[in-house]
Amino acid sequence: MRWDPERYLDYSAERARPFHDLMGRVAATAPGLVVDLGCGPATLTATLAQRWPGARIVGVDSSEEMLAAADSARAAGVELVHADLREWRPPGPVDVLVSNATLQWVRQHLELLPRLLSHVVPGGWIALQVPGNFTAPSHVLLHELADSPRWRNRLGADRVQRPAAHDAGDYVAALAALDCAVDAWETTYLHVLPGEDAVLEWMRGTGLRPVLEALDESERTEFVDHYGAALRAAYPRRPYGTVLAFRRVFAVARRLDHDRAEER
Repeated sequence: MRWDPERYLDYSAERARPFHDLMGRVAATAPGLVVDLGCGPATLTATLAQRWPGARIVGVDSSEEMLAAADSARAAGVELVHADLREWRPPGPVDVLVSNATLQWVRQHLELLPRLLSHVVPGGWIALQVPGNFTAPSHVLLHELADSPRWRNRLGADRVQRPAAHDAGDYVAALAALDCAVDAWETTYLHVLPGEDAVLEWMRGTGLRPVLEALDESERTEFVDHYGAALRAAYPRRPYGTVLAFRRVFAVARRLDHDRAEER
């Protein structure tokens, strides 16, 4: 799937809030190696270099378009790696491993956690955040339209990638089974978005991308016209903007170090 960095960075302040909330629970003081898996244009990865100026900061992403737009991260000294996180190997033991709004695109990503955690040193941290809004109208309407008779042969669930995630308790169970102390929670943000068709424009930067990639230009226009009308009914524009309720799921885990008495 090809990403559009400029489109993704629309509503950048709203997209940044979960990252900052996630990292606020990571208590690492002087990490040596910090890795951001699925860094995108790495604007948020660059803030890790500010927080830990003595650390080696690495951003990993599978999108060449996103990495090409990561000028601010390069200027901050972030090392950028083009790789699929399912196959990526770190340059050394990792002290903080971050994955923000990425794992929902990886099928069966709970099964990936043991390998990811194996890269983290005892006493190190893994922090993840995934959208938990796949039952919201924004996604339900998208999938209903894609599965309709008009589009199912092109856009049905067996043809176009659809993101998915788990509840907080699932991440607690998976990480605790890997000998971690886990802090998990969820937050529903009420984003007040300006402009016309605000939810449609939000979705163009994320969940709508696979659909648009699968269609030609004329088909995109037809699909977006119908989808946009459904979104306008589900998310009416108010005088102060359009409210998008967006649930997100967080998990921060510290790999237990049994050589340290305080963690026994």
